[in-house]
Amino acid sequence: MLSRNFIKYWSPVILWMGVIFWMSTGSFSSENTSHIIEPLLKYLLPQISPHAEELIHGITRKTGHVAEYFILGLLLFRAFRGESMQIWRLRWTIYTITGVALFALSDEFHQVFVTTRDASLIDVGIDSAGGALSQLVMMRWNFRRWK
Repeated sequence: MLSRNFIKYWSPVILWMGVIFWMSTGSFSSENTSHIIEPLLKYLLPQISPHAEELIHGITRKTGHVAEYFILGLLLFRAFRGESMQIWRLRWTIYTITGVALFALSDEFHQVFVTTRDASLIDVGIDSAGGALSQLVMMRWNFRRWK
């Protein structure tokens, strides 16, 4: 039987990983997101050039990668911390960044099998940067509280 603490701390991690996995399907391919982002850009910026439109679309997608894995980093840190009274430990941060990077690798591997997606080590780096950024924020936040 699953313990109450496991459910409390790890179920959000597992659920969020499921969301990320779902977002790695063809539903969120560049072609499909362009049907949402590009008309919105044309509405907001009627004079936008096709090059600028494509650039903003790409930046929006990569920002989504950072945001997804930033959230995963926060949730993993919370899970590794659990019920501890300590506010921060280096090992929780190392475990978190490692977990984010491994999940990012597995996510890109999953995309190899999705015909409308491309696997990219650059995306693994962007995803991992989102997880690392979450840890910088956690360290800053927790050290401010500690002082």
